[in-house]
Amino acid sequence: MKRFHLHLSVEDLEQNIQFYSGIFGEPPTVRKEDYAKWMIDDPRVNFALSRRGKKTGLDHLGIQAEDKQELEDLQDRFRNAGMPVLEQREAACCYSRSDKHWTVDPQGLAWEAYQTLEGIPVFGEAESTSGESACCVPSISLIRPS
Repeated sequence: MKRFHLHLSVEDLEQNIQFYSGIFGEPPTVRKEDYAKWMIDDPRVNFALSRRGKKTGLDHLGIQAEDKQELEDLQDRFRNAGMPVLEQREAACCYSRSDKHWTVDPQGLAWEAYQTLEGIPVFGEAESTSGESACCVPSISLIRPS
């Protein structure tokens, strides 16, 4: 079963961990020096925070697939939405290695469909390609060339 994903860029990680732990009624599932993630089951949400973005607020939205078939179905949905889709295989980001598909909505908000393959000990192999994102969101120009 798929899980909705939100990633927020924050200035004060500890303050936000305390706040969202209260909201969700539990501590983060994953906690690092610069990152925290809750894997909530009711409702099924993957909610992540990090201090890596240049701007605070919503970084991107996504849907986490449980298996390869769900990821392929999500890729088809992204394509059917009428915007270009960028594929990334075995991308290292957010302390995980994942297969991903990226698109952007008409406002330019990044959407990610992904399947986590394994956890890794580092946030990612390279800084964000957009320079603005808290996560490893590709530059909008890579997803939607002008």
